[in-house]
Amino acid sequence: MQITASALSLNVDDVMASAMFVKQHFGFHEEMSAEGFISLSRPDAGFNLIFLQTRLASFKPIHMRGHRADGLLIVFVVDDIDQEYMRIQTEGVPITTAIETEPWGERFFQVTDPNGVVIQLVQWVTENTGEPK
Repeated sequence: MQITASALSLNVDDVMASAMFVKQHFGFHEEMSAEGFISLSRPDAGFNLIFLQTRLASFKPIHMRGHRADGLLIVFVVDDIDQEYMRIQTEGVPITTAIETEPWGERFFQVTDPNGVVIQLVQWVTENTGEPK
C-alpha cells in the first residue's frame, strides 16, 4: 500500500463555524466545498481537515450520521508554543486548557472551536530545562 494523501474528517453541526475558526486562527484555506461539506488544508499540516454536516444523507457509515466529533483532539506540533499561546489570546480565542508542561516534556494548551472540536498546540521540551527539544 502507498498512501498518497491523508485527511481527518469530522462530523459537526455547523460546518462553516468550524471552517472559519481554523481558517482565521490556524491558517487553513479552503480546497473544496459543497453543501454540508468543506475540505481545508495548509501546506505544512500533512493532511486535509474536513468538516461534514451531522445527519448528512451521504455520510457513511449510516449509524454515525448523528454523531459529532466528540472525544478527540486535533493536535498541531509547533516551534514556539509560548508565542502561539500569546497569539491565540491576542486574537481573543477562549483558552480551554491553559498552557502547561507535562513531566514527559509535552508543553501544550487547548482551544475549542464553535462545534466543540478541541484543538491542541504542542511543543516538545526538555523535561529538566523546559527548553525546546
